[in-house]
Amino acid sequence: MTRIPIPGEGGLAFFGIRDRSLRSLEEATGLVLASRGDVLLAEGPGDRIALLSAALEGLAELRGEMGRRCRMADVQSALRILGQDPGASLRDYFVETVIRPGSGKIVRPRSLGQLEYIRALRAKELVLGVGPAGTGKTWLAMAVAVECLRAQQVRRIVLTRPAVEAGEKLGFLPGDLIDKVDPYLRPLYDALHDMMEPERAQRLRERGVIEIAPIAFMRGRTLNDAFIILDEAQNTTSEQMKMFLTRMGNGTRAVVTGDITQNDLPPGRVSGLVECLSVVGHLGEVGLVRLDDSDVVRHRLVQQIVRAYARSERARAARRDRVPVPTAALPADADPMEEPARLPG
Repeated sequence: MTRIPIPGEGGLAFFGIRDRSLRSLEEATGLVLASRGDVLLAEGPGDRIALLSAALEGLAELRGEMGRRCRMADVQSALRILGQDPGASLRDYFVETVIRPGSGKIVRPRSLGQLEYIRALRAKELVLGVGPAGTGKTWLAMAVAVECLRAQQVRRIVLTRPAVEAGEKLGFLPGDLIDKVDPYLRPLYDALHDMMEPERAQRLRERGVIEIAPIAFMRGRTLNDAFIILDEAQNTTSEQMKMFLTRMGNGTRAVVTGDITQNDLPPGRVSGLVECLSVVGHLGEVGLVRLDDSDVVRHRLVQQIVRAYARSERARAARRDRVPVPTAALPADADPMEEPARLPG
């Protein structure tokens, strides 16, 4: 077995009682692991042991700069990062690009795509973040928005999304207009409450510092000194997307997030996000970041689910390409515009 030093206070503090967290690390690495005091014993493929060793050693070097003790989530992030790019600097992820939305909360990128995304959010006035579920598109944008508000770089945050039902008809919803649209906007509330206390968020909403509204409410407005996030943009129409992008005023930053594989628009309608990528995605002042299944940081099953659906879609597309389209054979002298003769009976 290979011996690997454990960063921090030792196995009990790091892996928990009865090595509860160690089992999840075994699943992530494919190794057989055991902790002995401040040493981790690892058995398995050499490249997997080398990856785990590099992750733990890199985190141990950054321990004094991270502002807190190393956690199991940090190890899993380091494994994902170094697995994507063995030459990556963990300092970029755990120290240099840390987001501090306030209240002692710290947000760090957990993949190569997320690092690129955060850098774009900080450098560009308009960012298009496209990728599957679980890649942190909305969550990271919300963290940067709250950070910018706290640093007084913007005066308010505007959060919006299309009020489109995901494949089901909800019918009549009781209450006033706000009650009717709130269910569609709930994911934005969830992300916001991850970044600040619900009571503080409610006070800021009452003062108009934070606004959450359907995209239909954006018509005719000019938003100055604001951080705007358009979520679920794949469900916008072409007209809605153009309207949203032209709301930007002086000192405003906008983020458009969406997953083009989860379009809930009626058949035949062009997604505003898909069109936007081809129309403005190439502009130099626009940050376009494409996240993929390797950037999924939600539950470990989500990454497997995203990949399984992608494989299924590729298989369906391949079958469609292989099936020939039947064409009716016509006699050489037949008039193609003439109605074919009907069979008796």
